[in-house]
Amino acid sequence: MLISATSLSLRSGTATILDHVDFRVAAGEIVVLIGPNGSGKTSLLRALLGLVRTKGEIARKPSLRIGYVPQNFARDRSLPITAGRFARLFAKRAAVEASFERVGIAALGDHQLASLSGGELARVMLARAIASKPELLILDEPLAGVDVAGEAALYHLIAQIRDEIGCGVVLVSHDLHVVMAQADRVVCLNGHVCCEGKAEQVVADPAFAQLFGPHVAGELALYAHRHDHVHPHASTGSA
Repeated sequence: MLISATSLSLRSGTATILDHVDFRVAAGEIVVLIGPNGSGKTSLLRALLGLVRTKGEIARKPSLRIGYVPQNFARDRSLPITAGRFARLFAKRAAVEASFERVGIAALGDHQLASLSGGELARVMLARAIASKPELLILDEPLAGVDVAGEAALYHLIAQIRDEIGCGVVLVSHDLHVVMAQADRVVCLNGHVCCEGKAEQVVADPAFAQLFGPHVAGELALYAHRHDHVHPHASTGSA
């Protein structure tokens, strides 16, 4: 196990953000974390990263290497910094160049960060996250501002990277169809864990239908049935 949380709880004033949440990620596993806005998804990721103090227990593999892509990355368009120089703030040049090559943006290293499109920026952030060969990759809605075609390509790329380096992946996404395409396990969060398991199990759970509505549950259940043979990136290997 790379990381696990047991009975994790977090409050902000009188509001309960996380209520006795159990969560785990194993090497080689893609876990998709879903839930409505305000359900505590980002708070859970920040707790796993050690950025917020919570009640409960978090256990990490010793010296666990984590790559992180935050939900929002606000670019200062007045700051003259290239994509390559930005990434080299976090990793050595050779590692950055290799990661840029791997995600298909080798030519963007000398481009100004402020000038990149949403899809290009998403790949820069992913390249920065994988430059250190992480054992755990945490991606908090990494494809905001990316068009539909770009989303599909990047989700596929994330699964390929998982296979290549054997890392565990935690992926937050509002695009519920990606759950069917790439997830090994789905965790549905709304302050607490409503349901979890294989994608087809989760969308059949009454808690899922209550949270997202029966129409969404029915649509995704049909999608899962039509695509239940498409899981080419499932892996049980360890890093």
